[in-house]
This record gives sequence, C-alpha cells and structure tokens, in this order.
Amino acid sequence: MDTETQATPRAPISISAVCIYTDGACSGNPGPGGWGALLQYGPHAKNILGFSPRTTNNRMEILAAIHALEALNRPCQVIINTDSSYVKNGITQWLPGWKARGWKKSDGKPVLNVELWQRLDAVCQKHKVEWRWVRGHAGVPGNEAADQLAREAIESGRAGALAPDPAG
Repeated sequence: MDTETQATPRAPISISAVCIYTDGACSGNPGPGGWGALLQYGPHAKNILGFSPRTTNNRMEILAAIHALEALNRPCQVIINTDSSYVKNGITQWLPGWKARGWKKSDGKPVLNVELWQRLDAVCQKHKVEWRWVRGHAGVPGNEAADQLAREAIESGRAGALAPDPAG
C-alpha cells in the first residue's frame, strides 16, 4: 500500500494582495501593551505600531489588525497573518453569532472588547480579507517582525516617545 502523503498546497500570495503580519504584546496582562504590524505589497513594506499604558494582550492583538487595515488607502485584497487564535476565530467564526445575538456570547454574557470587534468588522467590509493563523515565536519572519514592533511600542511608550493609542 502506498502511504505517501501530500501537503495541501497553499495558494501563492498574489502581487495584488497586501500581506499583513500583526501581533500584540503586554507586559503583564493587564499592563502596558503594544501592537505592531508589518504591511507588505510587492517590494514595498511598511511598519506601524502603537502603545497603551494599561491594556490587555487581546486588545493589542485586535488593534494591530484594525490599524493595519485602516492604513490601507483603498480597497484591497488582503491576507492577514496573526498568531492570535482569539482574533482569527473571533472574526472568522464567532462574529456572525455575536452580531445575531446583539453582541452577546453564546452564554448570554456581553462580548468582551465589543467596540474593537465592531471597528474591526467595519474596516473588514472595505477589503477582501483572508485570515491565516501562524504559530507565534516559530521563526516566521513576518510574525517575528510584528512581535518585535509590538515590544518596541511598549518600550517607546514607557519612555514617553510614543503617544498612547486612545482605543488601547
């Protein structure tokens, strides 16, 4: 019996797609937090980051995706790579149910970070977004870069060199 297996091929990233890596970090949870995103389009790359003096890691993860999508100047095909299963599952699986239940979870409790989920949902409507989960701290260059940006944001914010993100 032939036991050879084949990996499911992944579609190559089109030159017309913006490839985004996002990450959030917190020093304590809650605590000072930062978010970072690497946006790539063909040969072009842009780094963005932000800081909050007291926040949670989940808020930083969501804000990284929000700010990355809000940085796009026109509707785009986008591939967002995140190491946050909370963000990926929230936007791809849980969001329709939350909306149908009036922003309540299946247990009837309010959705946490609802204002950020609503903002992320709204900005996603402007683009064609594909969400991909990547393992954090596994050597994926874009994810490592986003992680470094998030950590830099915390340090810069603590030093007073980066203004706090009002949504943080």
